[in-house]
Amino acid sequence: MNDETTQPAIRIGADGIDVHRIEEQILASVAEKRARGVYDDAAVARAERNNLLTLKDDESFMERYLLCLRQIVPVDINDFEILERRSRLAPLSKAVKRTIWKLLKFYTYRLWSQQNQTNDVLLAAIEIMDRRHKKEVAELKARIEALESR
Repeated sequence: MNDETTQPAIRIGADGIDVHRIEEQILASVAEKRARGVYDDAAVARAERNNLLTLKDDESFMERYLLCLRQIVPVDINDFEILERRSRLAPLSKAVKRTIWKLLKFYTYRLWSQQNQTNDVLLAAIEIMDRRHKKEVAELKARIEALESR
């Protein structure tokens, strides 16, 4: 980022600020968090969807794509906290929302569980197709090498 030919996305400037040191700290923090697996969750997987297009080869694309799919396949069917920003009506509004949620929970869980089953089956099909494709390509490469060696 300190190269004269490239323009940084963000300019940091103030007296006593060491931009290079800040950049190094950010990169080190990201590398440490990536090594701990902090960035391997579904939210990051969804954010990374667009980065899949920038991968250079088919092998890394499929590996990254399947990793992202595995992470975002399950639909979270757990209860969630009901938040209300309007302070005056918050207790009444939360009570109404809780009641509605309790009435609809059975139907919602059924839909979510069916969606999870569908997602699991589709992911399994994609993984099977990927393994079959890799095996076929490896066999064809071996066959080509055998023919070329004759």
